Amino acid sequence: MSDVENWRQWRTRREAKLREPHGTLALIGTHWLDEEPAPIVEGEPVLWSAGPSGKTVVVTAKAEHGLVFRGEPIDGTVTLRPDIDEHPDTVFAPDYDILLVPIEREGSAALRVYDPTAETLRAFDGIEAFDYDPSWAVPAKFTPYDGPRVEKVLNADGVVRGLGLDGTVEFELEDGRHSFAAELTAAAGLWIVFADPTTAASKPFFRFLTTSAPAADTGILTLDFNRAYLPPCAFTDHFVCPVPPKGNTLETPVRAGELAVKAR
Repeated sequence: MSDVENWRQWRTRREAKLREPHGTLALIGTHWLDEEPAPIVEGEPVLWSAGPSGKTVVVTAKAEHGLVFRGEPIDGTVTLRPDIDEHPDTVFAPDYDILLVPIEREGSAALRVYDPTAETLRAFDGIEAFDYDPSWAVPAKFTPYDGPRVEKVLNADGVVRGLGLDGTVEFELEDGRHSFAAELTAAAGLWIVFADPTTAASKPFFRFLTTSAPAADTGILTLDFNRAYLPPCAFTDHFVCPVPPKGNTLETPVRAGELAVKAR
């Protein structure tokens, strides 16, 4: 299969995943929780709170409220593991087809609500993207740091949080040599947050890029900007996305990858 056909299939899979009933486009709210139990919507009988140190989410409900956890109605108080846990929990409200996902960020717990009737999902009409250009698949080299680092960066919700970084990726464009700070993924690939002039006037003004694993002996990999993709906060305001760390903004326009969300 050719590189361009691989790219087309990647784009098709990406848009299909975005359109899933409880996918990115279905997020209608992220509710940050306190330790004091309270409803996420005023007047609702179900109570939510952050567990000790914000590492878990606690829900109190009666069976008649219609929440299901691990296949059984919730009737009492249940502690839920967040998204960053090795075995995260979710809660489902089948009467409304709503998925409730607990998350945790730096000791703060929240509840995300996914609704397949969300306006963002109904209005979605695809992603504007550049045509595939093989010249934007550039050779690169990853050099790990001596140990993981954390850089404080602004997030899309206006809060400064730590961004884990594991090394640098060096590559060359027409205007010279560049370097990005990158994070290792669970699959041993790299995840990069970067900005360039093509996104300067858009919201958000940055994109993500994920690569395959660098060669174990040399650190060599391909940085394929054709697969640069919009972060979740481009599709709905309820996501928390980090802006690029220092040094990850290019002066050269990257005319490759995703550019903007199209809406009906």
